[in-house]
Amino acid sequence: MSLRLPETAQLCPPEALVFNRLTGSLAGASTRETMLVGALQAGARISSNWSYRGFAAGCRALHALAPSRTMQVRLCDDAVFSFPFTDGYWSLLLDLHYSYERDIDLFFRSVADADYTLVDCGANFGYWSTLVTSHLYGSHPSVAIEPSARNFAILSANATLNGERFSPRRCAIGAEAGTARLSGSKHEAMTIAGTAADSGEDVAVIPLDSLIGAPLDVTRRHVIKLDVEGVEIAALRGGSKLLETDCVLICEEHGNDRNHTISRYILANTKLKLFCFDPATRRFEHLEDVSALDRIKTSTNWGYNILATSSPFWEARIRAIDPDKVFDSNGRPLV
Repeated sequence: MSLRLPETAQLCPPEALVFNRLTGSLAGASTRETMLVGALQAGARISSNWSYRGFAAGCRALHALAPSRTMQVRLCDDAVFSFPFTDGYWSLLLDLHYSYERDIDLFFRSVADADYTLVDCGANFGYWSTLVTSHLYGSHPSVAIEPSARNFAILSANATLNGERFSPRRCAIGAEAGTARLSGSKHEAMTIAGTAADSGEDVAVIPLDSLIGAPLDVTRRHVIKLDVEGVEIAALRGGSKLLETDCVLICEEHGNDRNHTISRYILANTKLKLFCFDPATRRFEHLEDVSALDRIKTSTNWGYNILATSSPFWEARIRAIDPDKVFDSNGRPLV
């Protein structure tokens, strides 16, 4: 993708660089930055035809032309999410047609009236903590857990940007307490599952059950979002007590795992009921085995979320979710 920029383009406008997903407006941008945002939006629309393959590469190409800025995206009236300008993962938010983890967005919007605390494991820059603590999503408390020092700095900045309404905590989630080596070339795919000792950083590891008492009250309801890049089963082993409480687990099944390892483990080793959003029925369907995932998981470079719970409350809420009450016929939120 080629992009010709005027030599007189202003490089450092004083205002924050802000994109409003409610209106599609861009504020605080120079001529150069406006053109770059347009290129990112066009790249997102084109790459959407191939499950956004190639978009991150396009962002890397544009990064050389981009000033070192932070992009702020207004997600709803009281939620602002920031990330580095031209970031290859989060810049998709600049495309109004794009919906990040639409099935989980559907879930969170549908249970906005429920009383729960979010445990956001592998929070990255804090997207879901930013939204779930907003008024539109029910103003729920959130504990945002992220091991990467660089990611944690941006996560903490987003907590500050949104009035410190969620609590960042720097550590990794595993089967038991200890330390591990965190590594990875992409901020959205940092993992303690690797073996490289000469790269990355040492991080503290805690089991989910260690959160019981403080900050989590087991007499309350919880939503546990587990996005821990390859150590999901270890995390489940370290959270056996917490998963027996009135909670629902959200866990990612990667599209390239044709064995559906995480779902198989949950079905074989826990008492949790498993649900997954089925595009064919447009409902979260109860999975008694993993066969439906062969059909649902169509893209190898995408993540698919499963919900697991032993709570009658959460099961009833999951079964009652109706996309037509949340999104219009074009897939845009009704609120």
